[in-house]
Formats: sequence, structure tokens, C-alpha cells
Amino acid sequence: MKSFRTDSYVFHTTAPAPCPYLPNRLERKVVTELTQGDPVKFHEVLSRSGFRRSHAIAYAPACPGCAACVPVRIAVDGFEESRTFRRLRHVNADLAVEPVPARATGEQHRLFLAYQETRHAGGDMASMEFHEYRAMIEDSPIQTLLYEFRDAEERLVAAVLTDVMDDGLSAVYSFYRPDLPKRSLGTFAVLTLVDACRTHGLPYLYLGYWIAESRKMAYKSRFRPLEGYGVDGWERLSIASDGD
Repeated sequence: MKSFRTDSYVFHTTAPAPCPYLPNRLERKVVTELTQGDPVKFHEVLSRSGFRRSHAIAYAPACPGCAACVPVRIAVDGFEESRTFRRLRHVNADLAVEPVPARATGEQHRLFLAYQETRHAGGDMASMEFHEYRAMIEDSPIQTLLYEFRDAEERLVAAVLTDVMDDGLSAVYSFYRPDLPKRSLGTFAVLTLVDACRTHGLPYLYLGYWIAESRKMAYKSRFRPLEGYGVDGWERLSIASDGD
């Protein structure tokens, strides 16, 4: 790992590792600790520059010769409600959604593992023990919430870890029951956060990285208007319509 310093902060670059999204490629990241200086302000600046948060670390891709990972955010003002989105709102109208403090529970952990075993079997997170899950949820130097989605029997069916910023919300990580495909809970979670941004007068919902060649990331292109961060800052993305 190599390190470099700005006037006030220290950054590191990680060693090359297999890319988790695209075959036959290596990934590198630039990382920094958010505990330097004022964590809230530091996180705000980094997020608006394409960084993401994990625990008390902020990171961004730094892969030589590859720019496939595009930081994206939804411009909430003018958000386009497709027929699919309206249908999902109707299908999930029976769910109760509540933002709660970012505190780990056994119920969440069981749902998290069920999601990982189905959607990301063999991945590093599929065998995450409770203390590791708790660190993921609770180890944050900034304001973080957990939106919980419960059915009529008050069973937890989905959750999304969410950072609160002065210009929007950031969807850090979502997980949900994998045996309810008709609900499209991952998409519905994003719609819920769009609504939360509207309620609180926040202009953006940050969605992390979109990779055009990755099926895992393809869903993000359905949310419009979508902005991507590049060499000229944030710009509106033009992505071919899926017909809906």
C-alpha cells in the first residue's frame, strides 16, 4: 500500500486485487480515514468527489487504464416515475418503512446472511459473523440511519444502511429477503430513499458506482435523471431507455 499526503489529509492506494465486477481485471482503490479533522465535512467533500464510505473509511476506484466505475446519484427534482416504479409502490404498499438508529440486531444479521447466501454466495460477506456485521452497521463517524421494511406480521423483509449528508442521502448497502422477487425490494428501497429526500428537501440520492458492463450494477440506470461524476464534475448521463 502506497501513501500520499495533502496539506491536511493522508491517503493510501491499495495493492492490485481481482475486480469483483469485471472478469480478468484488477482493481485498486484510494482510501483515507474519515476520522481526520472534521469527519462530517471531510465526508461531504469526498462524497461530492465520487468517494464512498465503508466503516470509518472513504474510498474511490484508482484502477490504471480503467474508468468503468462511475459514481452516480439521482437528481431528485424531476425524478421520473416509470410504470414499473408505480407498480412496485402498489405491490409494496402493505410494508411499513421506518428509519431507525444504526444499531445491529440479530434479526437484521439473519436477513443479511440469507441475502448474501442467495445473491453473493462465496463472497467475503457471505460468512460475516455478527460482530463483523455490527461493525459494518455501527462503525460510522457521521450521521447514519437504517431504513427497515416490515410486513403486516412485523417481520423484517428489507433494510438499507443510509448516510445523511447536507445535500442528500447515500445508500451505503441494502439487503432483503431473496424469496420475494415480485416485490423487487432492492428497487423499492431506492424509491423509498427518493421519497425521503423529497420529504427532507434534499436534492440528491447517492447510489455508489454504476458499471455499464456489470449486470449487478445495471439496475441503477433505471433511475432518472441520473448524474455521473467524471473529469468535469457531475453531469447528466444519457443512457438508452429500457422501454419503460
